Amino acid sequence: QVQLVESGGGLVQPGGSLRLSCVASTNIFSMNDVGWYRQVPGKERELVALITTGGLTKYADFVKGRFSISRDNAKNTVYLQMNSLNPEDTAVYYCYVRPFWGQGTQVTVSS
Repeated sequence: QVQLVESGGGLVQPGGSLRLSCVASTNIFSMNDVGWYRQVPGKERELVALITTGGLTKYADFVKGRFSISRDNAKNTVYLQMNSLNPEDTAVYYCYVRPFWGQGTQVTVSS
């Protein structure tokens, strides 16, 4: 069983930044694509960003130019740098590497 632990969420004002981290209990990230997803109550979980084993990245249209995903295989960690946050980014953010999910970290954007 692989454990994924997200951190870095919190309350931030519109226009602010946060960096989320996801740490895996094994080196599973080095062998798999890793995604960040988010979910708000009453809506389906949606893909925010993806990074492949080769370092290619993919972003949802609603975060392009604002968010950046990266990985540090030596630390079994994937990051999500989030800039220019707006209230619509408020959600629980989850790390995913098939078939494992983290427990999520709450991001709240509010003045």
